[in-house]
Amino acid sequence: MITGERMAAVDENAAALGVSQKQLMESSGNAVARAVREVAEPGSSVAVVAGRGNNGGDAFVAARFLESYDVTTLLLGPAENIGTEIARENWDALQNAGYDTREITDSSGFDLPDCDVVVDAMLGTGISGDLREPAATAAEAINAVDATVVAVDVPSGFDADAGEVADNAVEADQVVTFHDAKPGLAELDCELAVADIGIPAAAERDVGPGDISLARPDGREGRPYVIGGGPYTGAPALASQAALRAGAELAFVAAPESVAGEIQGYAEDLIVQPYENEILTPGVAEDLLETAAEYDNVVVIGPGLGTDEETLEATTEFLSSYSGTAVVDADALEVVPEIETDATLVCTPNRGELARMGGPDTDDLAAVADEIESFAAELGHLVLAKGENDVITDGERTRISRSGTVGMKVGGTGDTLAGIVAALLEHAEPMDAAAAGAQVNGLAGERLAERHEHGYLASELLEELPAVLWGGDDE
Repeated sequence: MITGERMAAVDENAAALGVSQKQLMESSGNAVARAVREVAEPGSSVAVVAGRGNNGGDAFVAARFLESYDVTTLLLGPAENIGTEIARENWDALQNAGYDTREITDSSGFDLPDCDVVVDAMLGTGISGDLREPAATAAEAINAVDATVVAVDVPSGFDADAGEVADNAVEADQVVTFHDAKPGLAELDCELAVADIGIPAAAERDVGPGDISLARPDGREGRPYVIGGGPYTGAPALASQAALRAGAELAFVAAPESVAGEIQGYAEDLIVQPYENEILTPGVAEDLLETAAEYDNVVVIGPGLGTDEETLEATTEFLSSYSGTAVVDADALEVVPEIETDATLVCTPNRGELARMGGPDTDDLAAVADEIESFAAELGHLVLAKGENDVITDGERTRISRSGTVGMKVGGTGDTLAGIVAALLEHAEPMDAAAAGAQVNGLAGERLAERHEHGYLASELLEELPAVLWGGDDE
């Protein structure tokens, strides 16, 4: 099962692997044509009703594979407004080869020809809500005709993320969906076929540019609350600065008064909130819990925190009582296996920390990804295991991020990762935020490695994060 939003990310990942959208469209169109041939004999009349996006492009391809049928292709809107280059190329191919194509520039001019089969390719995944003109008029005509209706990927008016159906959606007899079923399709009163269109398994399992697109902030939002510092001061400073670089509006750091000034000295952009104790204690944790609950911010707990017995007790109390979302890193990870909590936790252990938590003890995380998935399922929390290849799993789904370089063994890169994930959690679901965060952190390291190979610092990653997330001339 895959949502329309996730499917778009997988398509983008496939393109990065060398399987272009154009190749996938050719496979998709061929699958639709096969479905038409299964429901109608050669010589039957087929009406293709297409929109101006890639869903319509799939149908343009299908028309070329239906040479032995009487096919009429109706484009909803002027051809000059076709939204993608590959859809336009396939429309042009139909026109250049003399196929029967018609542009419907006004809904009042929509006239569905007599036909045995209607191919619904008006709207695909990524569209929600009631159909608007001219699709609304076309859907009404399609639903009224005595013909077999074959929908491309999803029926027009079907929300491929929520699985909801608009009141005026197309009522399909058969749906040819691509790569994997979409949520809710199985509940429709129609036949469902899932077509393999040649997307590599790596496009779904390995984190790629599509995952970054899925989690990318479209503005500044969120105020991560970093609880750390004491024995170490650089870690919370790196995490909070990384959150700012990854789109957070503000970054707060709760730290002992004795080191608050030092943490503030790393960057004037941070809002450091000191507390009196030398370390995190249960009494302080109770106060911090009230603050976190009041402002409903994503929490990052652990960077530089230390492993004093009282600190671990305080961390246990905080996480046990917290009900929001938290990135748990470094010293705080030790308590996670023993706690019960309603919080959504994203745990970011390195290889050693993973083993100490009860996960597999290995140098090759990717090789034991299934074991890490089982561990996450038992733990009940999402795990982002950091190594040469990062493994991200919620116990049911597993992704592998292969970005990064050997230079990222330098201390502090895990702290920047925690901050990135915290920022992305304001915009994306935990699995998507963690996968994208791992990839972004690694790509930032790769950019530095082009100039320094091994000798760069974690603090230098901060400058690279905006270009990795949003692009830049020097990318």
